[in-house]
Amino acid sequence: MNSTDISNQIRARFDHETAKQVLRDRMLAKMHFAYNGGMWCAGPALLTVLHVCPDETAVIEDIHGNPVKIDVAELELAAQQRWQEQMNAWHAEYEKLQQER
Repeated sequence: MNSTDISNQIRARFDHETAKQVLRDRMLAKMHFAYNGGMWCAGPALLTVLHVCPDETAVIEDIHGNPVKIDVAELELAAQQRWQEQMNAWHAEYEKLQQER
């Protein structure tokens, strides 16, 4: 192996890691959504909070630190749908990225 081949392999590996990070950042940004005057980030943290809420309605903090009164079942459904939709899209894009490698 000459130095050009090694350099190309290093560059390809760096480009792949950069592409993975860009993909992750793009998908995480798509996890944000509005509901009932608040901004939420679909994910395990929000879903866990909603899952343990004992009442049908609750006041919880959105991503901007604002207290928002929510219907627990509605927000949980919206968060689950957004989370699964984006995770499926992320996985599909990741698989394409892995094949290009």
